[in-house]
Amino acid sequence: MTRDIRSICIVGGGSAGWLTAGLIAARHGKDLDVTLVESLERGTIGVGEGTWPTMRNTLRKIGIAETDFIRACNASFKQGAKFARWRTGKADDAYYHPLVLPQGFPDLDLAPYWHEASAGGDAMSYSDAVCFQDFLCENGLAPKLITSPDYGGIANYAYHLDAVRLGELLHDHCVNKLGVRHIDDTINHVELNEAGDVAAVVGSKSGPIRADLFVDCSGFASLLLGQALDVPFIDRSDVLFIDRALAVQVPYEEADSPITAHTVSTAQKHGWIWDIGLQNRRGVGYVWSSRHGSAEQAEEALAAYVGPAFAGLSTRTIPIRSGHRETFWKNNVVAVGLAAGFLEPLEASALVMIELSADYIANAMPATRRAMDFVARRFNTMTRYRWDRVIEFLKLHYILSERDDSAFWRDNRDPATIPQDLQDQLDLWRHTPPGEHDFASAHEMFPAASYHYVLYGMGFQTACAPATLARRDAAMDAFAQNTAMKRKLASMMPTNRALLNKLRDYRFPPL
Repeated sequence: MTRDIRSICIVGGGSAGWLTAGLIAARHGKDLDVTLVESLERGTIGVGEGTWPTMRNTLRKIGIAETDFIRACNASFKQGAKFARWRTGKADDAYYHPLVLPQGFPDLDLAPYWHEASAGGDAMSYSDAVCFQDFLCENGLAPKLITSPDYGGIANYAYHLDAVRLGELLHDHCVNKLGVRHIDDTINHVELNEAGDVAAVVGSKSGPIRADLFVDCSGFASLLLGQALDVPFIDRSDVLFIDRALAVQVPYEEADSPITAHTVSTAQKHGWIWDIGLQNRRGVGYVWSSRHGSAEQAEEALAAYVGPAFAGLSTRTIPIRSGHRETFWKNNVVAVGLAAGFLEPLEASALVMIELSADYIANAMPATRRAMDFVARRFNTMTRYRWDRVIEFLKLHYILSERDDSAFWRDNRDPATIPQDLQDQLDLWRHTPPGEHDFASAHEMFPAASYHYVLYGMGFQTACAPATLARRDAAMDAFAQNTAMKRKLASMMPTNRALLNKLRDYRFPPL
């Protein structure tokens, strides 16, 4: 129990395995021996194409230049999400969850003043009134210039990317630049020692592969944490009903077709459709609840959305089991990625959960086996808190809907399916807008501003007391600054497509 931690074995590749390998190897260099074992024959899920802005810092830590990443992964810039037909289901029903904070937030809360203006007949949406990023998205404009430095920009941004290509890029960088040892093998047995730790994973070709710490990135199979250590899976389908996805890759009609600067999430009768623009194609898919709609209905809806081109495309059906492991780090095994859990991709939380977990492991790496148990307890508390917050935030999108065209939407509003903490928060927010005081943990997944964008985009009403309108002059100045920023950016920002085309010949300046 007092032995030093000198070797790490990551079981499984893909985004989870290689991001974890990259962050650990970049942080610890030659002090730790990092091995990643995967079966190249099995391939990866490779569907998750949306990231959070955190990916910029993750790639920077690993040592990959932004230009190289964008070129290798057919990546494009993501500036938030547009939710269409979620509130009423009508054609003009849409709102944004951008990645830029409201003007002046959190020192100045513009929500009460926007409510006041809306009551007077102002038709401007909340996000458009308080944030300039709606304007960038609606006009297909990029968040940065070709002269902007690596991972820096005018507006906050994330990426849309090809997840398979991301894994390939990380593999090459980790092996060739960071010294990660790569083994192509299938794990067919796990050896436990007398204390219940994993002593070795046994490959069909390599035999026993020993390490002090094992990271389970084996996907839904969860070979180490779920199977070998028998950690139960907690099903959260009582809250989140989505359990199927039908995905398709849609080519652009023209080589210079516009690239959407945001994810488009369009609500459907039994779920919703994602639409993500990469450089070379769109990633489109329908996620739905099989308890409420059939696979045939899902395919019909997806075909109608994509249009005539759908007939010549191949689709892929992916099961979704909403939930997570009861604990995430047990003994000397920690799970990252699908081995830890999975939820529907409504807010692109899959990759960020990988990043956060891998970054914690790299930074809090225990020096000894004895210290590992304490680090594991902290990791489990933090990670469970994050899963709970993501689940609540995803559910928020459904329970505010006024749609009544199917049992899917009606059942989502059933109080029995809504976590009690979320119900309590909604009661508070009917009188006071969400604030930083509502999200006091260092491990929050979504800031108060994100709740503002979803709540008020979905028509939620906060009956603010007159005392909350005491900074009217400052609020009017903030609204005016936001309008001025839109005018400025309209004349200076390139389109998403134009900037990405320019990156074929030029590079962003290094930091």
